[in-house]
Amino acid sequence: MQKSLLLLLSINIFGCEVDFSTKINSGGNKRVIATDEAPKAIGPYSQAIEINNSLYLAGQIGLDPSTGQLVDGGIEKQTDRVMKNLEAVLNAAGYGFENVVQTQVFVSDLNNYKAMNDVYAKYFSDAPPARAAVQAVLPRGALVEIMMVAEKD
Repeated sequence: MQKSLLLLLSINIFGCEVDFSTKINSGGNKRVIATDEAPKAIGPYSQAIEINNSLYLAGQIGLDPSTGQLVDGGIEKQTDRVMKNLEAVLNAAGYGFENVVQTQVFVSDLNNYKAMNDVYAKYFSDAPPARAAVQAVLPRGALVEIMMVAEKD
């Protein structure tokens, strides 16, 4: 299991860069969402996919979209950058944090959970989404990765 996870992470790290500079309709009710305000996908995946009124956001790590590098400053700074990256993708699709119904949080060390959680909580003032949080080996030595699902009426 661990070898499979590392293989998948390696594919994401070393995969081909995909550049979707605008929103692309792929037919039917499925829409690829992309924005330059968040890091470009570093593998064969999209920043987000919208199907009907549901938005599925790929995991984001604390990459600065202008440099492609992890931000310095520890778990707090990386969590804040992750949330800003996710906010940019949400906004590109016409959603906001108020539409988020579920998140999955991956931290490289559960000892950083409280510090991550303090930053994360600032983005959800009312009705925070359902969430799972686990420890995992993350790409590029990141300390945190977060993925989301959002819904609109």
